[in-house]
Amino acid sequence: MNRRIGLATIAIATLVLLAGCSAPLQTTAGGAEPTENVRTISTSGSGEVSADADLAVVTVAVTAREDTANAAREEVAASASTMREALRETGVDDDAVTTESYRIRPVTEPSPERDEREITGYEAVHTYRIETTPDEAGTVVDTAIGNGASEVYGVSFTLSDDQRAELREQALERAMDAARTDADAIAGAADLTVTGVQSASTGGGYSPVYEMRATAADSGGVPTEFDAGSVTVSATVDVTFTAAEA
Repeated sequence: MNRRIGLATIAIATLVLLAGCSAPLQTTAGGAEPTENVRTISTSGSGEVSADADLAVVTVAVTAREDTANAAREEVAASASTMREALRETGVDDDAVTTESYRIRPVTEPSPERDEREITGYEAVHTYRIETTPDEAGTVVDTAIGNGASEVYGVSFTLSDDQRAELREQALERAMDAARTDADAIAGAADLTVTGVQSASTGGGYSPVYEMRATAADSGGVPTEFDAGSVTVSATVDVTFTAAEA
């Protein structure tokens, strides 16, 4: 009987030891400092990069006004087909010509006999977005206006996706350099050294460099020409740097 009691005592002691080993180790000295004591410096920076526009976007409209909605639709469809064929012959790819908007609406005028407006016809408008190179923008305008389009809503010179992404990266690098320069200056004045980046956020963008509006009467007999100029891509950053005693 004493032997059984002895074995039970050993088993209990073993369980107590195992339970103690399963608890996480904790230290009270020599550990890292609490994160709330980390020193930080917050700054902002901006950067810009400019390059010649490599994409032109021409927006034109084919319009018609007829007595019935179907007649207006048919006339716009015929004129649009003529315009697209002419653009194709000048080298504009079909996938570079897309529909921007389309509408057919009644045209009303005051009734001379009743105190209300009456429908006097229907107007159809098919607006197209045409992408081309800056050098060919004038040719696209002249071709569209001369072959069915009746209005030029606008011409803008901008950047292709690849070019914009490349410039955006360069602008962000310049913005980060500016933010780091300010952080180093602040740290030096406070006898600190910048050790890393805790957080960062960014903003910025770009805008077209030129826009215009014209109608068919503006085309005349002289070829249309544009001066595309350059596009500026900007970026801003807000950065929180970590710092330590120098």
